Amino acid sequence: MRVLIADDSVLLREGLALILADGGHEVVGGVGTGDELVSRCLSLRPDLTISDIRMPPSHTDEGLRACVRIRETWAQAPILLLSQYIVLSYATELLSSGSGSIGYLLKDRVSDLDSFFDAVERVGGGGMVLDPEVVAQLMGRGRRDDPVAALTPREREVLELMAEGHTNAAIARRLVVSEGAVEKHNQRIFAKLGLHANGDVHRRVSAVLTLLGA
Repeated sequence: MRVLIADDSVLLREGLALILADGGHEVVGGVGTGDELVSRCLSLRPDLTISDIRMPPSHTDEGLRACVRIRETWAQAPILLLSQYIVLSYATELLSSGSGSIGYLLKDRVSDLDSFFDAVERVGGGGMVLDPEVVAQLMGRGRRDDPVAALTPREREVLELMAEGHTNAAIARRLVVSEGAVEKHNQRIFAKLGLHANGDVHRRVSAVLTLLGA
């Protein structure tokens, strides 16, 4: 894939570029500010943009804001955000467009090359990936009137794996069940969360948004 990297650390940009090149991907550019990210991404239209959330000048959420601006113009832009810390509101805002091709990983996950490349492939292929630690925090919040509380333990397992970006086939392998069984769980999850079939809505993303409490 053609990949654009956005991070104010030149060292991290170069490191990611080497990792991606070793994985057979082409890095088409590297930028260090949010404004540069928006400009280069909309100009190059890469197969995947990997961006840090915290960028200059305030080092808070400029990378996230830049990605939101990109999606306002290019709704299906494939974006993988990296963060040093878990901030659930970032995941919610990232997914609020209701479409796929989105990922949110902790930077530590990059050192696990298999997991990192798996996320790169999934997001670049139109899927969605949330870091397992993000999902674990979401499932453990115990919110009042939590719609996820209506799910059975097995349905919660399926939703967790769905949030991490696993396909039905991958979920079936993890849970040692058939793909047909996973699809039945999916349909029950969608029904319990009030997510009806709609060509304009990505129900897997909508289910995860419900998990996020959006």
